[in-house]
Amino acid sequence: MSNGITLVLGATGTGRRVAARLRLRGTPVRAASRSSQVPFDWFHPTGWDQVLRGVTVAYVVPPPVPGPVHDFVVRAEAAGVRRLVLLSGHGADDWGDSPFGLDMRSAEEAVRGSALEWTVLRASNFAQNFDGHPFRAPLAAGELALPAGAVPEPFIDVEDVADVAAAVLSESGRHAGRVYELTGPRGLTWAEAVELISRASGRPIVYRRVSPAEYTAMLVREGWREEEAQHLAEMFVLLERGVTAWMSDDVATVLGRAPRTFEDFVLRAAAAEAWRR
Repeated sequence: MSNGITLVLGATGTGRRVAARLRLRGTPVRAASRSSQVPFDWFHPTGWDQVLRGVTVAYVVPPPVPGPVHDFVVRAEAAGVRRLVLLSGHGADDWGDSPFGLDMRSAEEAVRGSALEWTVLRASNFAQNFDGHPFRAPLAAGELALPAGAVPEPFIDVEDVADVAAAVLSESGRHAGRVYELTGPRGLTWAEAVELISRASGRPIVYRRVSPAEYTAMLVREGWREEEAQHLAEMFVLLERGVTAWMSDDVATVLGRAPRTFEDFVLRAAAAEAWRR
């Protein structure tokens, strides 16, 4: 265990779960976001040095644009940080010319090209997107419309992502230079996922396939910025290529157990009435 502070970025997302696990292990943690006591904002680097003070290990959730992680890595190294653990996307090496994920690929380049000890965690789509943003509201309304067809997705439970991140952050040396692909134990189509949610919740919920252009227009009507809507639609275009449909054993490699199933997530969320209107 490091004698310094472990910085956890993304403290309102996956970082919230990671920070809780580290605290339970007795690790000194600085959980940082734009609203934290010591605020961190990717687009205001003047505050980075204060956030990095005393930090030896950092969990990095990249911003939604390419570039800032390169500057952050330089500042982190100068501040005495020794290890970086980066959250990225499943199968990023195979994304090719897709405009999706340029932010994550830029962040990987920054971290993997640094002189620091690094580990990259590449996660598939989170199961918890179904009981949170952006899919909970349409599911609660009875229909989820997406530009996804018969290509399966190995949804990962975000609790497994947090378990892996906490383990890697706590175990110096063991995971140096490793890229872990974090997936669930099997693939499901998005329609199959909706069917499981409908059955467990006891609510009539249907899945409808739409084109990427239709999906983009639908999100814009709901109030999304055009750029954000197009980015999410491009993710589905990439998924339809099948380049992220494969499964990995890396959760078991790190944790010594199989990843949670999608059904595990659905049962917990249904019991919490996640899809109640």
